[in-house]
Parts: sequence; structure tokens; C-alpha cells
Amino acid sequence: MKRKAFGIQYIIIGVAALLTFITVGVVGGAMFLLDFALTPESRGKNEDASWQFMYERYEGMKAWHDSLTACHALRDTFICVPDDTVRLHAYYVKAARPTRRTAVLVHGYTDNAVRIMMLGRMYERDLGMNILVPDLRFAGQSGGSHIQMGWFDRHDVRRWLDVVPTLFGDSATIVVHGISMGAATSMMLSGDTLPSRVRTFVEDCGYTSVWEQFSKELKEQFGLPAFPLLHTASALCQWRYGWNFGEASSLEQVKKCRLPMLFIHGSDDKFVPTEMVYTLHRAKSGTKDLWIAPKSLHAMSYHDHPQEYTEKIRAWVDRYL
Repeated sequence: MKRKAFGIQYIIIGVAALLTFITVGVVGGAMFLLDFALTPESRGKNEDASWQFMYERYEGMKAWHDSLTACHALRDTFICVPDDTVRLHAYYVKAARPTRRTAVLVHGYTDNAVRIMMLGRMYERDLGMNILVPDLRFAGQSGGSHIQMGWFDRHDVRRWLDVVPTLFGDSATIVVHGISMGAATSMMLSGDTLPSRVRTFVEDCGYTSVWEQFSKELKEQFGLPAFPLLHTASALCQWRYGWNFGEASSLEQVKKCRLPMLFIHGSDDKFVPTEMVYTLHRAKSGTKDLWIAPKSLHAMSYHDHPQEYTEKIRAWVDRYL
């Protein structure tokens, strides 16, 4: 009888040890995943390297940048977020001729304001518009402890919308245009209550939700299912940063958007799968349009089709700004 009791005790101890081992492994893996995704070594922290990258990728970018610098047209502006003492940075350029039309441009994951300046050039040079180009948190000259994947970034972009009249006048009208994570940020913002000066959105290759994007990356990069790592990492994100992967949904916010939205996606995008844009487009009620850029990979639609991209944006902003 004693031998049987001892055997049961050993089984219980063994099971408890195994469960403890699994729990520690899952929590440790989730902590690694959270840091890997939200606090990576970011190229967006190096502005000089970012400008050099843009010179090499986009013909004429250096000449445009140099011309703005020479006449002090490319300027910095900062705002502080009182509740968490974070200072946020943005570049802005006033159009050569006074105009109320303004583009607020939102960059992608591990990027910065510099790395979306090809669209800054398009809006300023080709479309004659004012531009405001923020560094999101953990990027460029902005502070912040982590990448927010668009969810809390939408609040910061909302703050920048209130800065627009002080830079460009009270009559300013705004298009919010984002690429990749910046597109997700723009869509997440689109479902919130916004000032009337915001007239339209352009999203270029944004994901449906942080949960779906991270699930895809977890499977492709590590060969792992979402459960239990993603669930645990999401809970840790809630505890550490105040938001979770499940609530960070472009799709749910787009469903609430009542402003016109232009959807753009590369036909060969594998990073944010092209299928996602069809889901987003279907979810959007009211005025919308969709352009699939032929043979373009992720965030390469403008690079591959600059003239067509520019003309589509021109037609869109002419209609709504």
C-alpha cells in the first residue's frame, strides 16, 4: 500500500515538473517573441543610412532632398505626449505655392519618416501639396519603448492631425496615406472619430490585423502554430505595454470608417499576403477603390509603377481634397 502511494506521489511530482517546464518554456518563448517583434534592432533609428538607401533606390531623390535642404524647406517639428513624457518628431514641407491640400504620411515597420519620402516627394513635387511625415515611436527621432504595430500609433497620428492647422493653416484638408504598418495605422485610425479636415485615406499593403500577421510570421519564420506562444505573447504585451494583438485590428476599424479609402497592394506580395487587401476592401462600406499593382512585392508598388501610382493618387486627391 505504501509502495503504491509512493508511486502516485512520484507521478504527481513528475507531472508537476513537466507542466512547470512547459510553462516556463512557453513564457520564455513568448517573451522572446514579444521582444523579437516589438523591440528589434531597427534600421529606422539610423537616418543617415536611411537617406542613403533612398538615394540609391529612387532616382532623383538626392537632388530633391538637397534642394529642400538648401532653401530650408524641409523642417523638423516635435510634440510631447504629456501622459507618458514621450517626444515625437516629424518632418514637414510647405508646398511651393500656398495650398490647403495636405498629406500626412505614415511609414512602415522598422522604417522611419525618411523611408517614406518617395511619397513625400510625389505629394510635394508632383502634386503640389503640403506634407507632414511623422516618425512613429521607436523610430527616427521619436522616443518610445517599442513598436506599436499601428494600434497605439493611431493615437499619435491623431495628435499630428491637430498640428496640421498650425503648420499649414486652418483651412487645411488632409489625406492620410500609409505603407505597410503605416497603412495598418491609417486603417486603424480611420475607424475613430476624426476632425472634419480629414477627407480621405490611402492604404498601401496594410495587414488585416496584428494577430493574423504575427500568426503568419510565427509559422513561416519558426514553423510554430499560434497556440500557445502567440496567446501568451499577446497577454504579456497587454501587461507590459497596455495593448494586445487581438484588439489591434485594421479590419474591425475599417468596418467603422465612413470616409473614402483607396486600397493599394502588390499582386506578388508575400509578406503581407495580397489576399488580405480583398478582405479589407470587402469590409469597407461607402466610397472605396482598389488597385492591385502588377507583379509588385511588398511595399514596392510605387517603386515599380511610379507614374501610374502618381496618377491614381492625383485623381483620388483631386476628387476628395
